[in-house]
Amino acid sequence: MDRRTFLATLTAATAPICAQDPMPASKPTLHLAGEGHWLVIKGNHLPKGEIRINYLEAYCRASSTTADWVTHTTVGHTTELVSAAPDGKSLRLRCQVKDGLVVDHEIQAGDDEITFHLKAHNPTSRLNEAHWAQPCIRLGDFAGGETADPREVNIKLDRSFIFLNGRLTRLPTNPWATQARYIPGQVWCPKDVPRTDVNPRPLSTLVPSHGLIGCFSQDDQWIFAVAFSPYQELFQGVARCLHSDFRLGEVKPGETKAILGKIYVAPNAHDEGASLLQRYQKDFADGGRGND
Repeated sequence: MDRRTFLATLTAATAPICAQDPMPASKPTLHLAGEGHWLVIKGNHLPKGEIRINYLEAYCRASSTTADWVTHTTVGHTTELVSAAPDGKSLRLRCQVKDGLVVDHEIQAGDDEITFHLKAHNPTSRLNEAHWAQPCIRLGDFAGGETADPREVNIKLDRSFIFLNGRLTRLPTNPWATQARYIPGQVWCPKDVPRTDVNPRPLSTLVPSHGLIGCFSQDDQWIFAVAFSPYQELFQGVARCLHSDFRLGEVKPGETKAILGKIYVAPNAHDEGASLLQRYQKDFADGGRGND
């Protein structure tokens, strides 16, 4: 071996490791787990590694805005875990509602979204009683605790928003309702749903642009949002929760209705929701009207 070849071989053999191509960083992704009545979204990039959803908190009757929650509004149900993929990327659930409805849930996890495909079937000979339902999404660890502003005693979740007149609007909205059968909290009712048929919490006079409601993470690096189509209401609750509650309406004997839902957990583009809105408009081309 001549001197030139020897030096070239020596240089290649002793090149520092830092000069080599770095190993690719793992991409943030989401997984699913079912724990009793909880649907758990897991991700290493999430605060405390998860977001928990009371899935479902309740199936609900109409004429609920001023009614007693226990004696009138809620229709009992049970939820069965039908199957769970070993990789944590999909779950199938079945709800048996006491009015006879059977609701099948196919839930899939992507890298930055969760997709819900629901089918509500009425196998009975009578109309259903449950007209809407509540997935209660707990976001205290993600968005932060109660606001430190003493003037906003009704706000239980910091950094949250809805869309009004097509624009992301941070809470508290103005005006902010404070009177209802149960307080605090805030409900926003879409124009095509009777205002008599929503959560018995303070009902805003403001009408949301569509079914998106969400919040920013405490470190401002992530944005969370949820939407269902069709939807009954948007709600910010006292369990540091956000709701886009899905609508069933009347399900005739033998009828099946389809419902679409999305949860987004994406990097914050710092564009006041413009990127999020584009995704919503693509996923929900019907504008959130669904079956109705």
